[in-house]
Amino acid sequence: MKLDSKEIENNLKSFLEGEVFEDEKTLETYSHDASLLEVKPEVVVFPKNVDDIKKLVKFVAENKKDNPNLSFTARSAGTCMSGGSLTESIVADVTKHMNHLGEVDGESIVTEPGVYYRDFEKKTLSSNMILPCFPASKNLCALGGMISNNCAGERTLRYGKMENFILETKVVFADGNEYIVKPLNKTELQAKISQGDFEGEIYKKVYNLVEENKEVLEKAKPKVSKNSAGYYLWNVLNKNKEGEEVFDMNRLIVGSQGTLGIVTQAKLRLVQEKKHHDLVALFFKSWDELPQVVKAILPFEPESLETFDEDTLKLGIRFMPAIAKRAGSGFLPFVMQFIPEALIGVEMMGMPKLIILVEISENTEEEVKAKVEKVVSAIKPFKIWHRVIEKDSEENKFWVMRRESFSLLREHMGDKRTAPFIDDFCVSPDRVPEFLPRALKILKDSGIDANIAGHAGNGNFHIIPLMDFTKESERAKILTVSEKFYDLVGEFGGSITAEHNDGIIRTPYLNKMFSAEVLELFKKTKEIFDPHNIFNPGKKVGGTKEYLNAHIVKR
Repeated sequence: MKLDSKEIENNLKSFLEGEVFEDEKTLETYSHDASLLEVKPEVVVFPKNVDDIKKLVKFVAENKKDNPNLSFTARSAGTCMSGGSLTESIVADVTKHMNHLGEVDGESIVTEPGVYYRDFEKKTLSSNMILPCFPASKNLCALGGMISNNCAGERTLRYGKMENFILETKVVFADGNEYIVKPLNKTELQAKISQGDFEGEIYKKVYNLVEENKEVLEKAKPKVSKNSAGYYLWNVLNKNKEGEEVFDMNRLIVGSQGTLGIVTQAKLRLVQEKKHHDLVALFFKSWDELPQVVKAILPFEPESLETFDEDTLKLGIRFMPAIAKRAGSGFLPFVMQFIPEALIGVEMMGMPKLIILVEISENTEEEVKAKVEKVVSAIKPFKIWHRVIEKDSEENKFWVMRRESFSLLREHMGDKRTAPFIDDFCVSPDRVPEFLPRALKILKDSGIDANIAGHAGNGNFHIIPLMDFTKESERAKILTVSEKFYDLVGEFGGSITAEHNDGIIRTPYLNKMFSAEVLELFKKTKEIFDPHNIFNPGKKVGGTKEYLNAHIVKR
């Protein structure tokens, strides 16, 4: 039976414990995330618990035949920059009710997807533990989105991405049942496969897909340190410390943007927060020496190597009062903290083109000081300036500027807005000086201004253009620039998205990274888990440039 929006709403209200809305104000709110897209849903649901998620999945599955566009998209904080949480059908916001957080248990903790990271971090830090893969949006994002996008951030250089911290999940698959997903040895895997039910068939088909295409997948695996593009089929089969083969489907579910099933709970590995840290700020007159400097520093295991460019620094100066406020400081005391950097600028005879923040963290102050000395010694051969910063308050001024730069852009650019669409490339760090001028020329030739910040140690940078989307001529640049930019990323053997994932904005460009054969494997993966395409369609597979173009905001 064909259902309109009101009938869908009434049906859902009849069996869900959580709230269901179809009013214009709610639909308008959920038509947007942090991307440059606008997609209006039919209904917004706030599921009360796992049973509501199961009922939602079963409802969509049962009515899909008569309503081909009916689908289910889970959403947490709505901070996705790729449009991953946008849909024309049912949105389920898990932050209102599914936000329960367990206690720290040794080196792990159990969380629901609607928990905000800022609350999660308070809990873990009270036990001196942390989930170190947090993104720059750590004060805004939630765990569901972090898992969905395979998040990463300033500490990923040392600790890796979210995929390295998932010990176990609970997932509702397309049959409407919740299953525990955890690493399996060969015997456990065979037991799963022999079940012969829906869950067993998933394990059987995924195992066969991976086993039969080992060489193809190994070749397809991105040769960069960070990637969120495609389905990570190459990660499913691994070996543990004892050399035993392990099948871990969480390595596939993480980063899948809710297209394979709905994660309802996750057990996450934590690491001990280092007690002592110092910051070494490096100031460059050009990007040319960046690869050699990074190579010289990496052996000392820095916690992070964060980068921002001259334009981001100018932005920080322009909005210094707002940054001071976000740093919890008065304006004048905050400005006074930058006197040493101003003196370095005089010495450099101008503003630095590039700043790198080298965070050194260890359990003892002696270890930190020894490493800082080694870093300072290692950078002596290069024509760069540096400053060792030991006070947390002074370190914070840089971190706030780095983390808040794009938020400030969104809030203060008047007729222009931030336009994240080529915002997350990753190439080998030694090729950055060669890549960036060509990448920026593509933008310049199209009349687009942009700011750059990112993770120098990984070769992962964020380019955020500023554009006026009230003009059709500006909106028209998105597809043209994307085509050229991702061709360039492909030429350099990089990833079109290291952290922010594919979503609506990049799914049509996965062919720039992967062969037709690999894209077909992605399609088969989606079909194995979700044969009727009920979970978040149009992301990872099935996305088109036409759909992308039709949903770019016009304001």
